[in-house]
Amino acid sequence: MRFRLGLLVGFGSGYYLGSRAGRERYEQINRTIAKVKRSDAYETATEKVQDVVDTGVAKAREVVDSHTNGDASLPVAAPAGADFLPPPTGPLP
Repeated sequence: MRFRLGLLVGFGSGYYLGSRAGRERYEQINRTIAKVKRSDAYETATEKVQDVVDTGVAKAREVVDSHTNGDASLPVAAPAGADFLPPPTGPLP
């Protein structure tokens, strides 16, 4: 479902930004967008998205704080089994 919604949003954005149908079509699209933005469904959806983003940010802060003991200036070590190596800290050979 998310993929479909993302695909529709991407297609609509591309059409909107790349439209060469003329000024009338451009104005029609703008009116439709304005109408959608004024709808209750749009407000509900934006509130839900904002809640999800806020929750994700809060969880990320908790993880960073737990790894740095609240000192955001400290680097966070890679978790065990990570597929990457941290950058070297000393002089390069």
